[in-house]
Amino acid sequence: MKNIIKKSIVQIFSTSDSEAIVQEAKKQIIRELDAPSRRLFLQRGLTLGGIAMLTGCDISDNASVETALGKISGFNDRVQGWLFGSTRLAPVYPESMMTRPFPFNAFYAEDDAPEVDGLAYRLKIAGLALDKREWSLPALYKMAQVSQVTRHICVEGWSAIGKWGGVPFGDFLRLIGADLSAEYVSFKCADEYYTSIDMATALHPQTLLALTYDGEILPRKYGFPMKLRMPTKLGYKNPKHIEVIEITNKFTGGYWEDQGYNWFGGS
Repeated sequence: MKNIIKKSIVQIFSTSDSEAIVQEAKKQIIRELDAPSRRLFLQRGLTLGGIAMLTGCDISDNASVETALGKISGFNDRVQGWLFGSTRLAPVYPESMMTRPFPFNAFYAEDDAPEVDGLAYRLKIAGLALDKREWSLPALYKMAQVSQVTRHICVEGWSAIGKWGGVPFGDFLRLIGADLSAEYVSFKCADEYYTSIDMATALHPQTLLALTYDGEILPRKYGFPMKLRMPTKLGYKNPKHIEVIEITNKFTGGYWEDQGYNWFGGS
């Protein structure tokens, strides 16, 4: 079986990457580690995707280590993108399994969550879209919506199950005439958070422009007026308090991604 996997992978990736991809696939993508742990991980001679990738890297040198980690992160992005399937769904759960209360999580305290004026709010569209009109909340609330009970998985190691409702993001992108061949969709938020995702994830059937939580208007602590809910991504990839959506071919990174977190961030 291992040889079959190798032969299939070689058809997509270079020979030098093949063994590393096998290891990555077997491990289902190693979770991101904090910077000190990652450095120790390298210094002990272990690898994320194969030590061959780090040939010539002096692990006692900070710049060299960071360069190596950047290569590993980019490699993980490619592998996760390869493994991602547009029809592969994240598990759904009965409402009886919801975590109550659903935990707050952000890079700031709950009391510091932004207070967005719902009456004045307008969602802005930028980049490669035909219809760039601004969207009020009443206009968004009138759109056909669905709900899902899925698990939020945090990179810190905890998870929680919640119920989100909203507009399938792929439907919204089609409605505004977004260029679906573009590489990325990026988000800017009222809390100064920003991130970006690949178009395949944007079009995934479980990706929601979430406007409600547990049947009620999305609370401030969960991202009012809207968040992007993606059960196929780790929590930090799910932006809250969204103000601007841009369809682009320019890689824009993200708040945590620019600090070393894996960009693809699949769960």
